[in-house]
Amino acid sequence: MRVLVLANQKGGVGKTTTAINLGTALAAMGERVLIVDLDPQGNASTGLGVDRENRQLSTYDVLNGEQSLSGIRRETGVPRLSLAPSTLDLLGLELEIASRSDRAFCLKKALAALEEEQGNASAEERLTYVLVDCPPSLNLLTMNAMAAAHSVLVPLQCEFFALEGLSQLLTTVEQVRNTLNPDLTIHGIVLTMFDSRNTLAAQVVADVRGFMGDKVYETVIPRNVRVSEAPSHGKPVLLYDLKCSGSQAYLKLASEVIQRERLHRAA
Repeated sequence: MRVLVLANQKGGVGKTTTAINLGTALAAMGERVLIVDLDPQGNASTGLGVDRENRQLSTYDVLNGEQSLSGIRRETGVPRLSLAPSTLDLLGLELEIASRSDRAFCLKKALAALEEEQGNASAEERLTYVLVDCPPSLNLLTMNAMAAAHSVLVPLQCEFFALEGLSQLLTTVEQVRNTLNPDLTIHGIVLTMFDSRNTLAAQVVADVRGFMGDKVYETVIPRNVRVSEAPSHGKPVLLYDLKCSGSQAYLKLASEVIQRERLHRAA
């Protein structure tokens, strides 16, 4: 069970959109995926068709120790894709667990318990990927995600301030590696909202590739109106419009993620 955290302290970079659609694309390729929504705004939950009124139990209950991940996990409209939804209660969690010595490891403990349960599941039912959608800030929720993850996947918008935000995030990953999770790696950087008509966007792509080399995925997610429309229908874009450029890009990205995982296992 590989745990990938989607993180970037900048908002509006396509983090939740990538979590939903990468998860859907991986599931479409036969992987069994759980999306853990750690953002109090709960956009990943809404985007997968789970209304706020139907979230009696959430990741808040898991992190404060009252529920297990399997206890709050629910199926979505996508075969092989399940969700651990979030609620606004997460906003107060940091204060509630601040005095606990294990406050940065609440999610790690929950995922360890889930993996233990998975040992009793059949091969078809066993989770292969957990994608954690983080809030757009480097708070205790994001620290919990990074402490529990194998790798960080960084969505990066093709805009002027992209590299500045990236360097801050890389510093944070290094700090987490030194203090909480020595095995944490950067899985890759996915460039989002690319507009081919914009010369600045092409320059940002070139700069990020020059700075990060092969850590940047080959696939670039285009700015696409169908990707923006899909969440309002409670669907991933692959269910909303499979043939649009955004859907095809996320399928390519999923292939790259699987390929990098194979190379990792081989190493």
